[in-house]
Amino acid sequence: MFPLRDNQPTYKFPAVTVAIIAVNVIVFLMELMAPDIEAFIQSYALVPSAVNLLNISTLSSFISSQFLHAGFIHIISNMWFLKIFGDNVEEKLGSFKFLFIYLLAGFVGNFAQYILSPSSTIPILGASGAVAGVLGAYLVFFPHHTIKTLVPFFGFLTVVNISASVMLFYWLLTQLFSGVGSVASAQIGGVAWWAHIGGFAIGWIFAKMYRTRKEALEVEEGDVIG
Repeated sequence: MFPLRDNQPTYKFPAVTVAIIAVNVIVFLMELMAPDIEAFIQSYALVPSAVNLLNISTLSSFISSQFLHAGFIHIISNMWFLKIFGDNVEEKLGSFKFLFIYLLAGFVGNFAQYILSPSSTIPILGASGAVAGVLGAYLVFFPHHTIKTLVPFFGFLTVVNISASVMLFYWLLTQLFSGVGSVASAQIGGVAWWAHIGGFAIGWIFAKMYRTRKEALEVEEGDVIG
């Protein structure tokens, strides 16, 4: 299933979402134009074997790696998901909290992948963990929104409206199954499934905490008014 658009409009320009997309595109162009792409990736991607948890300077790659991508399909798919789901979450959280949870989800997602193979020399890169955090938050805030989705059906592609909860649960299950299946091959590269899972979990947890706190404050205000 591939999402085409969210049927729920927003009423505030998603400045941070647009800025994140712009920065990712700019960094990707810098990557393509670098005299030595491999050296560029090695400098800014997360290389687990180069990380020393006691040396703060080696931890910056947990953030910088979020803005690198392995190719056109990689960046287009990540930015497409961010475009569809990011504006609603940004409007709900506000720009600062949205940026915070985006970067935090990317950091935690990368850390989850790092823990799986801390001695690996294969670079980890991409915004997938951060974008997954946005999906996790979206599931908490907007489970009943409708997503116009491209779905394969008996060899053909058709467009259907699917509940956000159904689509995102399906997405999460595919990540979990793929993540479990990738454990044995973690040292030889491939998709960073656990970065997706870790990022999604942080986005979901943060959104749950945010909603619970906001509801508690509303109850307190109602008690005072009453």
